[in-house]
Amino acid sequence: MTIVLPKEYHATAALKQSRILCVSTEEALKEDIRALRIGILNIMPRADTYEFSLLHPLGRSVMQIEPVWVRLDTHTYSSTDALHLERLYVPFKEAVDKRHLDGLIVTGAPVEEIPFEEVSYWNEIQRILRYARKNIPSTLGICWGGLALAKYLGIEKMLLRKKVFGVFETVNLDRSHPITGEMDDRFWCAQSRHAGISDEVLEAQRDQGHLSLLAWSKEAGYTIFESADQRFLIHLGHPEYEPDRLIEEYRRDRRAKREDVEPPANLDLDRPANTWRSHRTEFFSQWIKYIHETTTY
Repeated sequence: MTIVLPKEYHATAALKQSRILCVSTEEALKEDIRALRIGILNIMPRADTYEFSLLHPLGRSVMQIEPVWVRLDTHTYSSTDALHLERLYVPFKEAVDKRHLDGLIVTGAPVEEIPFEEVSYWNEIQRILRYARKNIPSTLGICWGGLALAKYLGIEKMLLRKKVFGVFETVNLDRSHPITGEMDDRFWCAQSRHAGISDEVLEAQRDQGHLSLLAWSKEAGYTIFESADQRFLIHLGHPEYEPDRLIEEYRRDRRAKREDVEPPANLDLDRPANTWRSHRTEFFSQWIKYIHETTTY
């Protein structure tokens, strides 16, 4: 429906061109609507250029959304404009100090091949997740963010012999679930990761009552799952990506001469088509709807 943005936000014109209604913070205050405050812990490279990837699907929901961009105190954002970070991003403590967050997104990060304990900001991430599980209705982890949520739950990742890379048909495992229930029985999903979690480990966690498994792919394994208390929702894919992002990452890996990376599966590099857009829109819309229905006013 509507994204609430600062008056001079750099991507407002692009969002409007994509049929996303945007209003300024001042305009939103005049409306008799309480926007859902969604914290976004954005640790992707070039964080400012990635913002659009999340604002677009969030803006397709029927609710008014106020994104709260969160920065880590222990992370150096070397590829992101420092002035942009200063203007838009706030420490997590400030994000939750006076008003609660209705939801939280933890993005991917280019550190999936590094043990969590060696990631410089892992302790800070753990503190945020500890708070989130107690105080935020739903936290969504995407790709590495999803692996981080799983790690917090005691589920270890494993490095993959070959990068899971491309677009893969995925099976909807639970048509009764409030978030995945209305998605297609089979849908396409973008993946780009060097790490994952084995099916056997996740099935054991399910059998012990710790997880619900929501979507599975022959090539990528269990892609969507959640904690038993429904506080942590994990999507190991990249539903928010556009095809250009996959191509850009492939060219980067080629320049690095990585032998474990093949061309993205099921994607024409010369004429790329987004075959997962409807999944992306439905997934984020239903997640926002779930938050709205479970948030205490």
